Amino acid sequence: MSKAKDIARLIRPHQWVKNGFVAAPLLFTPSAMTPEIVQLVIWGVICFCAVSSAIYCLNDVLDAARDREHPEKKSRPVAALAISPSEAAATGIILVIAGFAGASMLAWEFVIIVGAYAVLNVGYCFWLKNFSIVDVMTIALGFVLRIYAGSALIAQAPSIWIIQCAALLALFLALAKRRDDLASGLDDAHRQSIKGYNLTFIDAAMIIVLGALLFCYVVYTTDSAVIAKLGTDRLFMTTPFVIAGILRYLQITFVENRSGSPTLILLTDWKLLAIIGLWLMTTAGIIYY
Repeated sequence: MSKAKDIARLIRPHQWVKNGFVAAPLLFTPSAMTPEIVQLVIWGVICFCAVSSAIYCLNDVLDAARDREHPEKKSRPVAALAISPSEAAATGIILVIAGFAGASMLAWEFVIIVGAYAVLNVGYCFWLKNFSIVDVMTIALGFVLRIYAGSALIAQAPSIWIIQCAALLALFLALAKRRDDLASGLDDAHRQSIKGYNLTFIDAAMIIVLGALLFCYVVYTTDSAVIAKLGTDRLFMTTPFVIAGILRYLQITFVENRSGSPTLILLTDWKLLAIIGLWLMTTAGIIYY
């Protein structure tokens, strides 16, 4: 049981919430909302979870030495010697094989996008994470690939505005995470890209990204093509929830100084959960009723 718990921590199931972006295109495509397509998208999310967990296994093997010097990451199974590097590597190999095997039964375009995601993140683990700006842009690109993957499953081209919103949201969260690293006193000995950041730069970058995010979301909700596709011109009514969610996350970042793990915040902060829940219910109500 202890080993099973360690493996569960190794593959980081709480991070699977990120793969909800694979399902986002389906939410905004009511014409594709059929039981068969829903099942297809669910399997697609599962495949992405397997591949993303394999990447975490690789990352933990590569970063074990540095993680041992981190106040929180030192408890990761490989860093804490609860799981050997070979066990972590074997787990990752099994997961990536399972993920691609499952993806191959869904759609070949989906397989290609999952492959691109895997290559991108392997590059991140070995090299890209060492460069400031490139590191957060790489994270954002991973979310864009999730959107394209979901679109491939439902055979619908994604709106360029949804792509922009996903990229900007992911970029904002990545910058907030880097800000937490700086606020926690981490230096380039733990993460090389840190030397390219300071709080002034990251604070300014976050504001710029948020401005662009709000602009793209408002344009999306009022775009004539989107209105025709969704059959409603009331999606703009969800904008206050987006603003409230952004303000809450800014509060978490600047006032509470705990933006180090976006997924854990999403899963544990009841205020943010309430805002997201209201946004989802309002969006679904506008589109489907």
